[in-house]
Amino acid sequence: MKRLWEIDFLRGLAIVLMVIFNYSFALKYLNIHLLTTGELYWWVFPRFIASMFIFIVGVSIVLSSPKKNYIKYLNRGLKLFFLGILITIATFLYVPQDTIWFGILHFIGLSVILGPLFLKASERVLLLSALVSMLTGYYLNSFTFDFPWLLWLGFIPMGFSTLDYFPFFPWFSLVLVGMFFGRVMYKDKKQFKPKMFRGSSILSFMGRHSLLIYVLHQPILLGLLYVMGIL
Repeated sequence: MKRLWEIDFLRGLAIVLMVIFNYSFALKYLNIHLLTTGELYWWVFPRFIASMFIFIVGVSIVLSSPKKNYIKYLNRGLKLFFLGILITIATFLYVPQDTIWFGILHFIGLSVILGPLFLKASERVLLLSALVSMLTGYYLNSFTFDFPWLLWLGFIPMGFSTLDYFPFFPWFSLVLVGMFFGRVMYKDKKQFKPKMFRGSSILSFMGRHSLLIYVLHQPILLGLLYVMGIL
């Protein structure tokens, strides 16, 4: 599949916003500096960034047409999920009280595996399934449970604490919405053709390497804090 600059651009923009937020979060978590106490920044902003990534996952599934080579996308999903497991191990070792058991990489990996199963669904079914996923997630969020095995679905265990949590419900709804818009905007992969503008190539380049940036940015940020003598 030929890469579309606008998809890479949005992914690049999301990765820049994520690095900015994670840097400020690291300063807060390590009691170095508190940028703000506003809920708009600490609650809304990270969910907006994550929503960008997840929406793009859905669009990319449609553009990539995994129905023609599902094994390729199964391998990609497993690779992402494995990286998520490495993050689980790292956080369990260094911040066990806030271990990331099912963060955004786990979720995106699972979505890349399951999303293609909806490729033959009609646009109406995509939106209906997205609505069901969203409502299920919000319903489950009202409760806590005395078992941890289904936390990946959205069954939140009692006393659960983590640095990153993106359960299947309700977040898979955004993947389905992304698939819907991908189908509408890129029908026959020809319709939507925005023109590049000055500076867009930089973010597009970052978008093409977003996974590498995601994996490396936190160690680099912590390393910079250590070199500067702050950490």
